[in-house]
Amino acid sequence: MPAAPAYRRLSVEERRSQLLDAALGLFAHRAPEEVSLDDVAEAAGVSRPLVYRYFPGGKQQLYEAALRSAAEELRKCFDEPLDGPLAPRLARALDRYLAFVDEHDTGFSALLQGGSVVETSRTTAIVDGVRRAAAEHILRHLAVGDPGLRLRMTVRMWITAVEAASLIWLDEGKQPPVEELRDWLVDQFVAVLSVTATRDPQTAALAERLLADG
Repeated sequence: MPAAPAYRRLSVEERRSQLLDAALGLFAHRAPEEVSLDDVAEAAGVSRPLVYRYFPGGKQQLYEAALRSAAEELRKCFDEPLDGPLAPRLARALDRYLAFVDEHDTGFSALLQGGSVVETSRTTAIVDGVRRAAAEHILRHLAVGDPGLRLRMTVRMWITAVEAASLIWLDEGKQPPVEELRDWLVDQFVAVLSVTATRDPQTAALAERLLADG
């Protein structure tokens, strides 16, 4: 008779990660208010009391922890090496971002559209933190030491446009093809920079440099 595999007790961090992974899997495809602690326990293969042991604040605490985990994944999407022309760097970052949107479609919509019964000022702050982190990443890619108001606004406006386009893309059955959407969003970034360049000398100098870099 083959020996039965030895049982290994999970550490606190391993168990917490297991529960968060189960919760994220559920929140990815269902709105937060449609997911219960029983659902999370079943998905993780544990008991409901065990979920409460790690998240005594119940569903709200678990949702916020899962949201922070998802936010960290989204932040990493824009973590691209500062080498080579800007457009390919943006395209690679958008590839990762749109892959996340594709994988977490229902959850992504609930996250950005708000209105959930579990939404609080803390969850709103987590989402806004992702937007600010994305803007900081992009400004680093632009290599501008002290970006002015118009340039900062342009970057934040483009991030908003990316979010809106992602939500519409989900509503439209993930059409157009994701590669076409990515290229369109990169072109839009170049376009909004060009518009701001007509009103802002700093952005005009940046646009000229980016054009020279190819």
